[in-house]
Amino acid sequence: MRPADLLAQISLFQGLADEDREALAKRLNEKTFKAGDIVFSQGDQGASMYIVQSGSVQIYLPSADKDTPPVVLKDVRTGEYFGELAIFDDKPRSASVRALVDTVLLELTREELGEHLGRSKTAAMTILAEMAERLRETNAMLSQRATKDAVKEFEENLTWGQRLADKVAELNGSWAFILFLLLLSVSWAGANKWLPAPFDAYPYQFYNLALAILVALQGPLIVMSQNRQSAKDRATAETDFRVNLKNEVNIETLLRELGEFRAEMAAARKG
Repeated sequence: MRPADLLAQISLFQGLADEDREALAKRLNEKTFKAGDIVFSQGDQGASMYIVQSGSVQIYLPSADKDTPPVVLKDVRTGEYFGELAIFDDKPRSASVRALVDTVLLELTREELGEHLGRSKTAAMTILAEMAERLRETNAMLSQRATKDAVKEFEENLTWGQRLADKVAELNGSWAFILFLLLLSVSWAGANKWLPAPFDAYPYQFYNLALAILVALQGPLIVMSQNRQSAKDRATAETDFRVNLKNEVNIETLLRELGEFRAEMAAARKG
């Protein structure tokens, strides 16, 4: 795949004009790594992002203990990218990356990107707009409560038909329905045996027709209820994801502030 096409797959560069992507593609540096080679290590100073042109790399957190395996965060394959935050800040790398197989990476450095943005105001504004959109989404996530009763909210928006389907599915899976059906069958057979003028003599064709219609209606109603239950599960899983993501962001913020506080305390002791 052409380097410009790989850039088009990255959300940060999707809004760029074709000529800007072509110009950035010419600034990409091709780097080759053998299987097992380290691309960069946790704590290294970062100044570039990478796009996987071929092969695969693994992002992981190294373990302090040699006997403990590293924590694997993600496997990045052809067409994917990593390390994009390093082109906007001077902070150390937060994880290590190694090649899983023979891999070719395309490197875009901060200097190359800055030089191109200095020549193209349109590209600069496009990338700034994308970064602003990401920041806006993060702020919206943090400013809203992520915890909510997803099931209750889902059920409040059900129509009467959907509620009826759920009630039917709930009733069909109960002993009450089984006992009612058995009692009805015995009563129907007894009434048609002992009454002077049976209304549905053996083999109870009308009763069999009614049961067939009941079974035919039960199937779609139960499937409707099961589909709705799957939607409830997805809503609950999405809520859990947002809660975990918000907690993760808050924890990272606390750790950063704690690190700054420790640095200030250490500086005050030295002073």
